[in-house]
Amino acid sequence: MKKLLFVLAGLSVVLLTACNTIEGMGKDIQKAGESIEGAAAKKK
Repeated sequence: MKKLLFVLAGLSVVLLTACNTIEGMGKDIQKAGESIEGAAAKKK
């Protein structure tokens, strides 16, 4: 039973970390897109 709880706790930590990483990556991609839009608007 202790092994099962340990595995579930470890899995939870991994999943929560992955969610934070994906969220951060999405924000970075959004900022990059905004920079590209700004550069394109300046060229017009």
